[in-house]
Amino acid sequence: MTSYVGRDAETGEARRLLEASSLVTLTGPGGVGKTRLAWRIAAAHREATADEVAFVSLAELREPALLVPTVANVLGFGDRSAKPAIDVVVEALQASRLLLVLDNCEHLVDSCAWFADTVVRACPQVTVLATSRQSLGVAGERVLPVPPLAIPEQGDSFERVMNDDSVRLFVDRATAVAPSFQLTEEDVEPLIRLCRRLDGLPLAIELAAVRARALSVRQLADRLDRQFSVLTKDRRGRPERHETMRALIDWSHDLCTAPERLLWARASVFSGSFDLDAAEQVCCGGELPREQVLEVVDGLLDKSILLREEYPGGVRYRMLESVREYGVDRLSEAGGTAEFRKRHRDWFAELAGRYATEWLETDQLGWIGRLRSEHANLRVALDYCTGTPEDAVVGLRMLRDVKEFWIVRGLNTEGRMWVRRLDEAAAPGVPERAHGLWLSGFLAVVQGDMSAHRCMVERAAAEAEASGDELAAAYVLHVRAYAALIGDDMAEASRLFGTAIDLFRAHGDEGGDLWASYNHGLAVWLNGDMDSGRKVLAEAVERCERRGEVFWRGWALWSRAAAEYLQGDLAVAERCCEQVLRLHERVDDRVVVGFTLTVMAGCAARTKRPNRAAILQGAAMNVWRTVGAWPTRYEAFTEPLLADTDTVTTALGWEVAVKEFADGAAMPTRDAIAYALEERTPGTRKQTAQVLTKRETEIAHVIAEGLTNQEIADRLGIARRTVDTHIDHILTKLGYSNRVQVATWVTRSADPA
Repeated sequence: MTSYVGRDAETGEARRLLEASSLVTLTGPGGVGKTRLAWRIAAAHREATADEVAFVSLAELREPALLVPTVANVLGFGDRSAKPAIDVVVEALQASRLLLVLDNCEHLVDSCAWFADTVVRACPQVTVLATSRQSLGVAGERVLPVPPLAIPEQGDSFERVMNDDSVRLFVDRATAVAPSFQLTEEDVEPLIRLCRRLDGLPLAIELAAVRARALSVRQLADRLDRQFSVLTKDRRGRPERHETMRALIDWSHDLCTAPERLLWARASVFSGSFDLDAAEQVCCGGELPREQVLEVVDGLLDKSILLREEYPGGVRYRMLESVREYGVDRLSEAGGTAEFRKRHRDWFAELAGRYATEWLETDQLGWIGRLRSEHANLRVALDYCTGTPEDAVVGLRMLRDVKEFWIVRGLNTEGRMWVRRLDEAAAPGVPERAHGLWLSGFLAVVQGDMSAHRCMVERAAAEAEASGDELAAAYVLHVRAYAALIGDDMAEASRLFGTAIDLFRAHGDEGGDLWASYNHGLAVWLNGDMDSGRKVLAEAVERCERRGEVFWRGWALWSRAAAEYLQGDLAVAERCCEQVLRLHERVDDRVVVGFTLTVMAGCAARTKRPNRAAILQGAAMNVWRTVGAWPTRYEAFTEPLLADTDTVTTALGWEVAVKEFADGAAMPTRDAIAYALEERTPGTRKQTAQVLTKRETEIAHVIAEGLTNQEIADRLGIARRTVDTHIDHILTKLGYSNRVQVATWVTRSADPA
């Protein structure tokens, strides 16, 4: 709800500070516009320097331990290393030119201070721009207080008033809600009073401007005068700016109906965004019947208390953090925090249960997309579950139900953290503990933390035996088999996977069956039974295809490719790899891409295409670097990879091989995949100006003006959903990850690559 109106001076000063310091913090009260200013500074910085920009929003993050994994996820770095996450991030950034924006640090200020200080000390070309209500307190930090927008002075002329940033913002937002809104000479005096009352705070101005639909400027100013009089009645001078913001939100609250106030308070238990189904289930009751929730949501949207966002799965709602915090206070004052946090937890426990039931039955991609949208809410629900032993059981059940989410999204550190916290909170002997422990054991082995892996699976086995849970015992066998597969003990891996599959089938767990089957096929093949292994893998792929499964299918195809590469038909291996890379466009699993490029490089080396092999080796290593792991962790690959490297360097000579490798390593993952599929050659890029359609180009230029998606839709007279779709296409075609990059591309159109 903040704006790009004004801020030229602040942008320029921030740019000057960024040239002088590796850490700059924008400070100011809630609602002053720090986030939008950070976006503008980032765009200006990238335009001037060509540095990459990463924008990390921390408003929804409540757990300090997840700060570094969250940053790593935004940067595209994986979580498959036993190293501390900060070491992975630092190593990956040491040679990078990057502006890293950490937005909304105030509730994690100590963790953000430590992280920022660590990064800027170790990474000389990385600059951190933070936004916070207070400085981080790090040595060398430059602090830039963000002032309110310029406000008019008493007695200013109409022309002068119209040039003040606070007035321009008010007019812009008032016109958006009331297209016929116009200012006249008679509005000057009340308009000056209004903007001065609001201290030039962008959020306060926008909340007030919503009322221009029903009130004249004079009526609005008069009502604000009465509302604010309480603050100044018993003190000299004006209230502090945070009190101004509070009073304005108080006024918005007073203008809400009783059901709207209830929904505002109750919806504050959500983190990030939420959908209508969740609001109806969690927030209804008493004076807010379930059937009225939609109408009340509409009222809060009309008052700009809720913001509407469109996602591929439908419409979602969210509050700005200042507005949500106000709701938290109101809910606490009413004594409803415990009740509605529990209802929130219950809703997401039910959602997790539905996911477990429907994972293989319906749209997998849709489900993963939904859980990504609900990630912040899942965190809040799991945090609630750590409060009592009884709730911890529910949390362990939730972890089990959405186990694929942690695995598919590579959230290894976070998954292990939740298991640890819930394990500590749960009472002894609860049967759900075994499932949490085997999951933690699997995530540990993925990260190469073998001591933790052994500890977790031993405990999981004991818990499963004590509770008589054969399904948990099957997963313990599966995890042990996976460790044996990584360690190149194929006989043991084959035996354990086979036993686990028998148990999965006995208990009707098809998801576990599919997961174990492709690993079983690879282990059987590499244990010397090529025909049986090929048959098991072909069946696994066919079963996945028959039911529309996509995630395990990619790994099953890669397992077939890996086996053929190591001991079979190289042409088949390459065809399977091509299928995996085409699936990646839907699945977005960078780890399987790293494995696949590695195998394709090996196939090229063995078929006398050394230049292609070196380029693919470089591309694969670049992907492996970002996920925090290396293929040599898998012992069956160590000697073949070394032999392939020797073949390439012998054929090309050291200097040429290094050059080709470096060209591959410099490719973004998208380009590396296109090269592997022979859709492009190294060093070539499509001219992006020719890639975008006329409408997409138009929208890209409007993005550069700083307009929100809804504002773009209003200006162009098209649906918000259409704008969202166009922006997704723009980001995909340009190979970008955020709007700052699009804005910079517009201003640097002479260099579209």
